[in-house]
Amino acid sequence: MSSIYDIIIIGGGPAGLSAGLYGSRSKLSVLVIEKGKFGGQATTTAELENYPGSIENCTGPALTERMKKQAEEFGTEFIKDEVISVDFSNDIKKVHCKNGEYSAKTIIIATGAEPRLGGFERELELRGRGVSYCATCDADFFEGLDVAVIGGGDSAITEALYLTKFAESVTVIHRRDSLRAAKSLQEKAFNNPKINFVWNSVVIAANGDEILESLTVKNVATGEISEISVNGVFVFVGLNPITSAFKGHINLSEGGYIPTDDNMKTNVEGVFAAGDVRVKSLRQVITAAADGAIAAVAAEEYINEKFNK
Repeated sequence: MSSIYDIIIIGGGPAGLSAGLYGSRSKLSVLVIEKGKFGGQATTTAELENYPGSIENCTGPALTERMKKQAEEFGTEFIKDEVISVDFSNDIKKVHCKNGEYSAKTIIIATGAEPRLGGFERELELRGRGVSYCATCDADFFEGLDVAVIGGGDSAITEALYLTKFAESVTVIHRRDSLRAAKSLQEKAFNNPKINFVWNSVVIAANGDEILESLTVKNVATGEISEISVNGVFVFVGLNPITSAFKGHINLSEGGYIPTDDNMKTNVEGVFAAGDVRVKSLRQVITAAADGAIAAVAAEEYINEKFNK
């Protein structure tokens, strides 16, 4: 491994993998640090039919594995480690991890975001025992059973449709009276006989001794309390950016996301951000990959101006 890399990328999802490819193709030394699965949130997506050029039955794990392999072939280095703290105060940036310290001329933060909790009683107690945040990971545990999905956006409806391949029924519980998902997804969901909807409602409690048996639901319009018998519930109510390690070192939005300009530059010279972790209107694999490419090119330009005078 290099003593001082040209680029250190924190996060190995589509944004980080794309940045690694573009950086390495430019003959820069690049290190990607990832604490979990390479591929990020995309590895939990069964189908990526909206990724341009994706082949039939293209899956998140398959696509991101190809991304990683491509970056490796151009020289990107990958390690599994967890970032504890950073030091962006000097020209050479420091990244302190559990298993070592790494230095680079530039940093690309591509840590992404993680699923937000539903906020109902006994959610954490029954997590992994009926409460889930990944249909792709856990759907097969609910073969022939009744499940619920909390949420009304693209992720919630995409996963509800996926769950119909396994579950006997899928109940979508949404706090509003209409979905926020893309019209094409809504049409598929409304036409699927396995999916039914509970509108204007929120889950206030998960019930069951050792495993989930039912959900207590409150209608926000009428105040009525009811109970829905399900064996599983999948929570898709948004994301929280993974930025705690950078607090105090770069500017963060009120929601904890990283503001950047069009070239992915943060307020700190030599530090860039890409993908779901930054302030943006659309969080998809394609926009994450685009962010990563832009960040890597901007990092190369910065290195040429700063270090190669």
